[in-house]
Amino acid sequence: MTSMTLGADAAASAPSTAGPSKTARRSGISTAWLGLVPFAAYVLLFLALPTVLAIGSGFFAKDGSFTWTNVTALADPVVLNTFANSAGLSLLTAIVGAVLGALVCYALLGMNPQGAVRSTVDAAAGVLAQFGGVMLAFAFIATIGAQGVMTLFLKDALGLNIFENGMWLYELPGLILPYIYFQVPLMVITFMPALAALKPQWTEANLTLGGTRASFWLRIGIPVLAPSFLASLLLLFANAFSSYATAAALASQGSQIVPLQIRAALTSETVLGRENLAGALALGMIIVVGIVMSLYSLVQRRAARWQS
Repeated sequence: MTSMTLGADAAASAPSTAGPSKTARRSGISTAWLGLVPFAAYVLLFLALPTVLAIGSGFFAKDGSFTWTNVTALADPVVLNTFANSAGLSLLTAIVGAVLGALVCYALLGMNPQGAVRSTVDAAAGVLAQFGGVMLAFAFIATIGAQGVMTLFLKDALGLNIFENGMWLYELPGLILPYIYFQVPLMVITFMPALAALKPQWTEANLTLGGTRASFWLRIGIPVLAPSFLASLLLLFANAFSSYATAAALASQGSQIVPLQIRAALTSETVLGRENLAGALALGMIIVVGIVMSLYSLVQRRAARWQS
């Protein structure tokens, strides 16, 4: 009788012991999400809300009435030419930056990851990838501007005038070098992990089967790295397509690319007779960048299978 009583007491007390622990675990999980509140508020206030306001303004006239006029302006030849200039500039600098960055990564592959050279290049890439805007524009003006150090040196020492055919630095072609300047280190940051993920066992298996170094890259290395390279290329394109500060500081006159066209729409009273054209242009940029980043996500998902 006593043993039956003890067994019943133990059975009755077991659920009460398990219950608080589950409740505690549930409360622990729920409170852990509170750490995301500051980040969620930041994204909402400084990313989501401005995006909605920018896009929404493109569907309203100056008096607040709904209109399609601003959106239809995206089909205007001037606007289409601006998007073409932005896409061409972004694609060119992305390709050049991706190729040069991949070569830098290949050169770093044989070095000690903890060595001084590798650490220095990694640190420099992280800094230079963020070195843009007015500072980068000033650096190029001071170096190869009309009175820049290199400009005067080439003119005095070699008799070479790099601006003989015009001040190209302050026009659309002048944006190519500054953009490549921050595209290359960005490629190093994004592509180096994929290159470092190549397994030594693959090289050994290739040599065991009678392969050469060239056959390894043609049959194993390049096919494996192709998704990562393409993903990095798409990321560089989106980075260049959305850049504004460097272009605004260098090309102070004209609106050759979309960000500068948006600036012109915001600072002038009317652009092509459409007051809220900036919102429509922002919508077009978001669509382009959204498509590119969606492709980036798909390609990166495929590339991640080889990096796991």
